[in-house]
Amino acid sequence: MRLLIALSLGLLAVPAESQEKAPFPPLPPVKDDSSFGAQVQRTMGLLASSTPKKRNRVRVLFYGQSITEQKWSTLVAEDLRRRFPHADLEIQNKAVGGFASQLLSRVAEHDLLPFYPDLVIFHVYGDHTKYEEILRLLRTRTTAEILMQRDHVTAWPVENPDQKHPLWWDHMMNNVFLPGLAKKYGCGLADVRGQWLEYLKAHSLEPKALLSDDVHLNDHGCFVMAEIVKRYLVHKPELLSDEARGSVRTFEVGKDLPSQGNSLKLDFEGNRVDLISSASGLAAPSRVLIDGRKPSEFPDCIAFTRTSPSQSLWGPALLRVSSEKPREVEDWTLKILEADDAAERLKFSVSGSRTGPDGEGVSNERFVSKSGRVVIEPGDWWVKNIRQITKKPVPAGFVITWKAVPMFADGFSPPLSNDASRENVVTVAQGLPNGKHTLEVRGLVPVTAVRVYRPPMK
Repeated sequence: MRLLIALSLGLLAVPAESQEKAPFPPLPPVKDDSSFGAQVQRTMGLLASSTPKKRNRVRVLFYGQSITEQKWSTLVAEDLRRRFPHADLEIQNKAVGGFASQLLSRVAEHDLLPFYPDLVIFHVYGDHTKYEEILRLLRTRTTAEILMQRDHVTAWPVENPDQKHPLWWDHMMNNVFLPGLAKKYGCGLADVRGQWLEYLKAHSLEPKALLSDDVHLNDHGCFVMAEIVKRYLVHKPELLSDEARGSVRTFEVGKDLPSQGNSLKLDFEGNRVDLISSASGLAAPSRVLIDGRKPSEFPDCIAFTRTSPSQSLWGPALLRVSSEKPREVEDWTLKILEADDAAERLKFSVSGSRTGPDGEGVSNERFVSKSGRVVIEPGDWWVKNIRQITKKPVPAGFVITWKAVPMFADGFSPPLSNDASRENVVTVAQGLPNGKHTLEVRGLVPVTAVRVYRPPMK
């Protein structure tokens, strides 16, 4: 009866099925409003419209630090798979424990750009300006929708504390900076904090009842976090914005795009192009050009992956690796040649599987390799911080690896597929400058549609 009354009043409650199976007391109902489902409707629409005969491909990324690594993210992922069984879901968690925004903003380029998610579920502590850098990266280089999370409660909050109060930053981040950033960048904002407080009050719990230490969640806390986040991952077509609708467009050949015999041409605006085909495994690939150039000739269509872990297996050994000259698709190896005890000055060499030996440097100086394909800033040596924390020396001979991976296809040949329900898709260019371009496909053109991605900001 209570559930029926709550639904009649427009309240969100945990479904009855979940309540029966839930190992902990349910969340109290909250009034359903436009914040639930806001700014995630392109993704939710893809999930909701998936059928056994048309399985939409959807990529979801959990990103942040140790809180995001916890079990609640798995519970949310399982819920998405259960609710949308026909979606072709790829879900990854690339959170890095201990990496506040000051560190995560350095790693983000390696994590976010190659994966190019449809939805990012995001929470991180730290400097709000570095938090904003991550949002800006997503908004200018991908079409990902973003669901931000306010912090959960670790101590009873104080209303409007002054700068001298221990909870002043807590107040500013959750009540000023996060709402402001969500509005500025068009992100959804899960009110974890408000609903967490309501849960504590409803069940007469102290904040520590949901924690395993001063901040991390116990199983009860993971349950509450998952149930709160699920409330925001709902399909509400009326909330789909024009911006989100236009960020990813599909042009059907013969309908939106005229077929021109053995060639196809499209003027578009964006930074990524996919070709879709109903054919499978044709031998002779078509030639693909963007603005008259091979996609491989655009510098940012080759991305560096996250570097290999440091000795403790905690975080990448190098936060960021960049370049000054166009990259090649290859594997990179950095080898420590000499190491002082404090890891303040590490001498190293760098070599690429195609470039070959590419120079030597020291960690306390900016390094540019001979080819210009590798640049390492002095502040990006996370392995140095690990030395200070673990007290374990960095040995000579220690190796750090990463890859330069392709985000292009200079020729288009539909991949082999035995599943007609999944789209046969090839990304021919990802990482283009976000602007106007011309796509040409020459030769045998077994293309049924072209999908274009345009990030909302430049």
